[in-house]
Amino acid sequence: MDVFSELFNDWTGILTLAVLTFMLGMGVFYLFYFLRKSGEDG
Repeated sequence: MDVFSELFNDWTGILTLAVLTFMLGMGVFYLFYFLRKSGEDG
């Protein structure tokens, strides 16, 4: 649990969590976007 305390106590750790969350969210968004667009006709 030292990793989590180090992540939340330092500003670089908080920034790292924000970037990882953003990247995962963007990946999920594009996954569903491409799946939806590939299923459309036209």
